[in-house]
Amino acid sequence: MKKLLTLLLTIWFLLSFSQDRKEIGNTFIKTLLVDKNAEKAHSYFDSSVAGQIPVEQLKALPEQLQGQIGALKNVLEVNNEGNIYYYYTEFEKTKLDVQLTFGENNKLLGFFFVPHKTFEKHDEKTVLKIKSDAIELNGTLLVPPSNNKKRLVIFVHGSGAHDRDETIGENKPFKDIAEYLLTNGITSYRYDKRTYSYSETFNDQSTVEEETINDAVNAALYFKNLPDYKGYEIIILGHSQAAYLMPEIAKKAQVSKYIFMAGNARPLQDLLVEQYEYLHSLDQAKVPAEAVQEIKKQVAFLNSSKFNLNSPKSELPLGQSAAYWKYLKDYNQLNEVKKIQAPMFFAQGGRDYQVTEKDFNLWKNTLKNDKTAVFKFYPVLSHLFIAGSGKPSPKDYEIKGKVDEQFLKDLTQFILK
Repeated sequence: MKKLLTLLLTIWFLLSFSQDRKEIGNTFIKTLLVDKNAEKAHSYFDSSVAGQIPVEQLKALPEQLQGQIGALKNVLEVNNEGNIYYYYTEFEKTKLDVQLTFGENNKLLGFFFVPHKTFEKHDEKTVLKIKSDAIELNGTLLVPPSNNKKRLVIFVHGSGAHDRDETIGENKPFKDIAEYLLTNGITSYRYDKRTYSYSETFNDQSTVEEETINDAVNAALYFKNLPDYKGYEIIILGHSQAAYLMPEIAKKAQVSKYIFMAGNARPLQDLLVEQYEYLHSLDQAKVPAEAVQEIKKQVAFLNSSKFNLNSPKSELPLGQSAAYWKYLKDYNQLNEVKKIQAPMFFAQGGRDYQVTEKDFNLWKNTLKNDKTAVFKFYPVLSHLFIAGSGKPSPKDYEIKGKVDEQFLKDLTQFILK
C-alpha cells in the first residue's frame, strides 16, 4: 500500500479545449478505471509521448489497482490548488486522491495517486508559502489568538510523499499535534513535503538533502529572519526519517530545541531487513520469503565494497538511486547528534515495529551524559503515536485514532520549559 501511495504514474494526453477541467478529470478517471477503455484513453495522448506509453500498459493498470486497493467506487469530492486538482476517490479497500496536473489549454500533465489532502477553510493568516531553493513550501501556520507563549514548532515528515498533516489512512498525526499545541499557546508551521507537491523535482541525483533536510532548514531560517518572530523560541519536530536526519538539520538550522519522534538510530538499510522479516512473520502471503531474500540481497550489496555511484537502482533497496544511498552510508547520526548544543526530546512508542526500542536505547546511551536530553517511552503507542493493542501490524494505520494525550502533554511541557 505504501509503495502504491508513493508511485508516480506520469501520463500526458490531449483533451478538448472546451471541456471544464473538473469534468476532464472525472471523464478520464472513469474511462480508464471504470470503463477500462485503454484505447480511448490512449487516443488522448499527445503525439510526443504516445509512443512511450503502450496501450497494454494502460490496460494492465485497472487490474493492478484491483489487486491492491480494489475497484473504484466513487469520486467523493474535487479540490484544486491552481493547476493541480485532487479527486478524493473511494476504492473498495481505501480512500485516496487521484492527483491531476493541468497545463495550458486544458492539457493534462500529470496523473498519480497520493494520500488524501484535506482542504479546509483557512483564514489568510494561516496559509503560508515559504520559498525553499527553487520551490515554494505550501503550508499552514497556526498562531494562538491569545496567550501566545512565543514558541514556534516546525514539523518535518517521515519517509514517503506526505502532506502537511502527515496523513496516513484516516489519521493525521501532525494536524493532531499542531492543534493541541495551538490550544496551549504554541505557534506551529507544517508544510506539504517536496516529494508530495513537487515530485518531478526529485531525481536520481537527489538525496535526503533535497527530500527533507533543505526544506526543514529553509523553513527555520525564514522564521529566524522574520521580524514578527523576533524573541520566539524556534523548535524543529521531526518524525521517523526526519528524526533520523535531525542532527544534520540541526547543524544547519541552529534553532532552540529539537524533537525526535520515533527516529531510527541505526542505518536505514538495516531497519529494512528487520521490517521485512517482521512483516513476513505476520503475513507470508503479503510479504513472501522471496521478498525478504531480495531485500537482504540488496542490502548486502549496498553494504559491500561493490557498491558505488554507478550501481543500478535495481540492485539497491527501495529502488532508490546510488546517490541517495551514498549520502546515507556516509551519514553517522550517532556521531552527529552529540554535536547538538540545545535541548532534545526523544519519544518512542512500544508498539512501533518500524523503529523500535533498540533505536530509542541507542540515542539514550549515546547522550547519557547530556543533562538537557529528555527521553520518553510509551509502551502502547504506534509509529504514529496513537494507542493500540495486540500485535503491531500495518492494519493499525487503517484504524482511525488520535495522537495520545500523555505524549502531547509531555511534548508541550518540553516545548514550554
